[in-house]
Amino acid sequence: MSAGMTSTERLAAQLTSHHAERLELTGAGRPVAALVGRRLGPSAPVAVLVPGYTGSKEDFAPLLDPIVAAGIEVVAIDLPGQQHSPGAGDESAYSPAALGAVVADLVDKLAADGRPVLLLGHSFGGLVCRRATLAGAPVTGLTLMGSGPAALPPGPRRTLLDLGEPVLLERGVAGAADLLEAMRGGDPAWLRMPEPLRTFLNARFRNTDRAGLLGMGSGLRTEPDLVAELAATLHRAACPSLVVCGETDDAWPVVVQRDMAQRLGADFATVAAAAHSPNVENPAGLLATLLPTWQRWLARA
Repeated sequence: MSAGMTSTERLAAQLTSHHAERLELTGAGRPVAALVGRRLGPSAPVAVLVPGYTGSKEDFAPLLDPIVAAGIEVVAIDLPGQQHSPGAGDESAYSPAALGAVVADLVDKLAADGRPVLLLGHSFGGLVCRRATLAGAPVTGLTLMGSGPAALPPGPRRTLLDLGEPVLLERGVAGAADLLEAMRGGDPAWLRMPEPLRTFLNARFRNTDRAGLLGMGSGLRTEPDLVAELAATLHRAACPSLVVCGETDDAWPVVVQRDMAQRLGADFATVAAAAHSPNVENPAGLLATLLPTWQRWLARA
């Protein structure tokens, strides 16, 4: 996708066409739906992309073909309970630690033949990916995108999360989706989105597991600061890391993410013309940071 995307193209980024194949993988015994780029050979590196709260593998659609074109296979997943990955268990099965075990097992399988694995987590997915790394996932490089050092701080996203929990408890996913649609009805940004994208986002939310939404939401409110532990783990494994975010991120503030990068000894970058989701807001700008960084890590490995 070119740097000259129109505003409409940016709004419909999750629907970007690509050549990845939808497959079902397994992680820690749990089915994991994935979009998998074509195999480039038995020793080709692979990038595993993990979405955030209420997200899915389609959030990475604009990145899939360019990553493969750069010589890196790609596996974008739905976490258990999201989109096409079935839910299982109670809320505790959706904590960052529990989902981290799923991702760690998936990474271990991909790396079993000696292939380098690059792991990227967006937002809540970043909390999951750092738990996977702490659990021993054999990653060659770790990227945390629009994610923070601990629980989601006060702000509009935290407020929406707190307001949504009682609705989920009382009225389930359908009730929460109805409330969300009513709130979006007067939002000009929502109304500017192409109708197919609005339909996709509504259907995706309604297809999310209730226990998953509650468990992930709890993780976003309670996850402790694990930066020191992660830094020590990355150092022992000689694993490089990158913290990247949109220049106007409205989840974890940019200054907080920059501080986390310093504590990790990680590279840090911001993506222009992007907020919390540079993967769909400015994928070309994000790729301009990701691909050279990943290629440098792989050459070093």
